[in-house]
Amino acid sequence: MSIFNTIKTDMYNAMKAGEKVKSTALRTALSKIKDKQIEKRDSLNDDEIIKVLRGLVKQRNESIRLYIDAGRIDLADNEKLEKKYLETYLPNMLDNEEVKIIVKTAIKDLNADSINDIGKIMPEVMKRGRGLIDGNIARQIVVSLLSK
Repeated sequence: MSIFNTIKTDMYNAMKAGEKVKSTALRTALSKIKDKQIEKRDSLNDDEIIKVLRGLVKQRNESIRLYIDAGRIDLADNEKLEKKYLETYLPNMLDNEEVKIIVKTAIKDLNADSINDIGKIMPEVMKRGRGLIDGNIARQIVVSLLSK
């Protein structure tokens, strides 16, 4: 079953079970996915749906930070719960050691030797990671390896 259908089924089950936060999070996800489908004028594949879900998780992280800064812990907790539900549909990210191996091979393959080459290294690293690499972590690793 595709991710879209899984989310839709889970949303209906959450609604029936009275899980308000979960059903709201999944309804929002379906809405964003449908918006992207309309924009693309075609259905989305699982990779494109994962990209939409990552964007929603990123938005939740930003909201959590803003709510905590404003002292609204109740709203931050709600966002954390929604984020947890959305993350269940995302594949696991690569750990730091796996990212380091990819970065090292990209640096070697591109013959990069200075921090100025970061502009050509990062796109290659992200391409090789196929959406399973956190860009900030990869950037830190690239900087640490090229700064030596």
